[in-house]
Amino acid sequence: MKKLLTLFALASFLTFGISNSSMAQDTPEDATEMVDSAATDSAAMAEKAAMEAQAAEKAAMEAQAAEKAEKEETVVEEEKSFHQVLKEKFIEGGPAFMGIVLLCLILGLAIVIERIIYLNMATTNSTKLLANVEDALTSGGIDSAKEVCRNTSGPVASIFYQGLDRSHEGVEMVEKSVVSYGSVQMGLLEKGISWISLFIALAPMLGFMGTVIGMIGAFDAIEAAGDISPSLVAGGIKIALLTTVFGLIVAIILQVFYNYIVAKVDSIVNDMENASISLIDLLVAHELKNKKA
Repeated sequence: MKKLLTLFALASFLTFGISNSSMAQDTPEDATEMVDSAATDSAAMAEKAAMEAQAAEKAAMEAQAAEKAEKEETVVEEEKSFHQVLKEKFIEGGPAFMGIVLLCLILGLAIVIERIIYLNMATTNSTKLLANVEDALTSGGIDSAKEVCRNTSGPVASIFYQGLDRSHEGVEMVEKSVVSYGSVQMGLLEKGISWISLFIALAPMLGFMGTVIGMIGAFDAIEAAGDISPSLVAGGIKIALLTTVFGLIVAIILQVFYNYIVAKVDSIVNDMENASISLIDLLVAHELKNKKA
């Protein structure tokens, strides 16, 4: 009996020792695992914070680069000359109708330049011419006066020459000759003006036609896309309206020169009429003087 109790006590002691030993071994391992887990979590948080800082820095750099690029584009746009802007808009409007509108401008300006040069050369000092003709009539007669008119350029001198050439047929024939040849000179002064008025009317019409065709193209693009995209609609309308703008610009430029030319022609015609009346008065006075003599 005593031996049995002794064996039971020995077994209990061995079991308790083994249990304590395994608890002593498990506790340091658990502590080590907890420390490792905490270190891993700290490293992950530090790495995440570093990535967020890098992303923020990258976003700031991109924003600065975008702002710099926008400023550079603004500077480039400000530095563009009027000629460059006009060239870009002309290309955007399309070569078809824009080319026709440009052709109207070129042809209209060519006629304008020719008419301005001709009218300036046709302008004469009628007062001085009348004085020279009167002196020539007094000193040398009709032939001397005709020579003065022959050496003077301009429609007034030409009308004077025709009137003096018919002076031997009487004052009435002189008056008819002056009126008839004055109409001829007026036609020469107004030559080509109708073409300028044609280009003034034609340029905006071509611009409006280009606008209508451009709008049709824009709606065709919308139909093909199946969706009303603001960029698609705005681009088509912009291209369509550019032709109208250029057509109106051409018409305005030519209209200014047209009004100047018409005013110049009216001034020369009025001068011709006044000078013709003065010439008839001179011939009447010269004829009366000859009769008295």
